[in-house]
Amino acid sequence: MRIVLVGPPGAGKGTQAAFLAKNLSIPHISTGDLFRANISKQTELGKLAKSYMDAGNLVPDEVTIAMAKDRMEQSDAVNGFLLDGFPRNVSQAEALDEMLKAESMKLDAVLDLEVPEDEVVKRIAGRRICRNDSAHVFHVTYQAPKAEGVCDTCGGELYQRDDDSEETVRKRLEVYHTQTEPIIDYYKAQGLVVTISALGKVEDVTGKAMAALKGDGEGE
Repeated sequence: MRIVLVGPPGAGKGTQAAFLAKNLSIPHISTGDLFRANISKQTELGKLAKSYMDAGNLVPDEVTIAMAKDRMEQSDAVNGFLLDGFPRNVSQAEALDEMLKAESMKLDAVLDLEVPEDEVVKRIAGRRICRNDSAHVFHVTYQAPKAEGVCDTCGGELYQRDDDSEETVRKRLEVYHTQTEPIIDYYKAQGLVVTISALGKVEDVTGKAMAALKGDGEGE
């Protein structure tokens, strides 16, 4: 299957992508991973992307598209892939369509993880991370530490990252609504969108997503 995963920040896309890719035996292609891999390997595209990032500018669509194209042409993606973070806007979606068309391929589904805005804010703004080890993550509502502000695992101080503040989260949501959400309508016009609620336990959301992709669960 060839799937695009969309949803606001805090919808759990990364977590769901990993589970779905494993269940469907297809590679999970994440924009973040693509950038990190190209930059660490110092590919031409990686160097180009880094030059924009170092200057504090957004990486142009054509660089992101080229990275995605290169990854989708690798042998493990021949029988399908799950795209997470790409396409991020309508022009990238159009470029993806052109890429697939050139190879006589098409997308099978666009999985839209739906989460109410207030829940997104609650999920992200409630995160607390250990200063000693960023892998130790807690949540003031969903996974509160035994002692406030103290890591259960190592006793380190827990803090809120600057980009997890409510103000920053709401700005990120604005960007999502303006830039990424329009691709949902773009794909709806092609009859590809399957919408599921991303509320509930991780495994329950994965179950709903798998059922919807197979056409026997909830979704549009």
